[in-house]
Amino acid sequence: MTSTRRRRALLPFLRLLHYQSQAAGGVGAERRIFFCGLPFVFPLEPRLFKSLTELGKGLPLPPSFRRVCDSEMDKVCAIFGGSRGIGRAVAQLMARKGYRLAIIARNLEGAKAAAGDLGGDHLAFSCDVAKEHDVQNTFEEMEKHLGRVNFLVNAAGINRDSLLVRTKTEDMVSQLHTNLLGSMLTCKAAMRAMIQQQGGSIVNVGSIVGLKGNSGQSVYSASKGGLVGFSRALAKEVARKKIRVNVVAPGFVHTDMTKDLKEEHLKKKIPLGRFGETIEVAHAVVFLLESPYVTGHVLVVDGGLQLIL
Repeated sequence: MTSTRRRRALLPFLRLLHYQSQAAGGVGAERRIFFCGLPFVFPLEPRLFKSLTELGKGLPLPPSFRRVCDSEMDKVCAIFGGSRGIGRAVAQLMARKGYRLAIIARNLEGAKAAAGDLGGDHLAFSCDVAKEHDVQNTFEEMEKHLGRVNFLVNAAGINRDSLLVRTKTEDMVSQLHTNLLGSMLTCKAAMRAMIQQQGGSIVNVGSIVGLKGNSGQSVYSASKGGLVGFSRALAKEVARKKIRVNVVAPGFVHTDMTKDLKEEHLKKKIPLGRFGETIEVAHAVVFLLESPYVTGHVLVVDGGLQLIL
């Protein structure tokens, strides 16, 4: 049987998968169907969808067949720092929206726990974002098991608050490496696939102190301020490739990083009178990830704190 005849013999199968995908509720919906006694669970493996798309070339399939396949494959997001805090809230929100997620953290057990809580087939990876070899290997593993990464969230971050004259050099380096260099390396690693497929979206999680500065946080402020400059410059570099780069700059938010702060005193200075919740920042992150006409933007989510700083 010639190649063309073999492909035409698969036509009923391809049509069934297409219509069942639509009946399942579109991208991200979960539904089990059977064809010739074999089970298929939506969303299908990205590599299987890619193979089906190739098989469908030149066959009399509905025009939306490739769009369905592509939309399934395109919803792959890597969340660095996804095991806790803002990153974990982003993961929870995106899982509900049907994305296939890679949860990445330095601690693999924490990443596995976060991925497991999401249900579905999300994966966990261990990575030190300050090490380029680690980052490259992680992207290779993600592409192998999930498909090409179209969405990237950089939420990994540390702080070592102290007046500059009392700050140890190693604490300066660790903050700059994790908060700034780490995001540079992950963005660089993501560029290859995003450029090849002519599209992608990146959101880097900064901080209001990266815009306004804060006493006792000079190094942390520098790392987050640098992230803003880097993100805007990268947005200019890759806009023609249909890749968008944005920043969310939170204020005081309930996370491990703020748990030791004097909340009752600090919230009096916030116009909205309270600390934020991680899910509120997560909604801002997802908004920027999915907004097709926004790039190079810094979205402040701080309860109005910037108004008085």
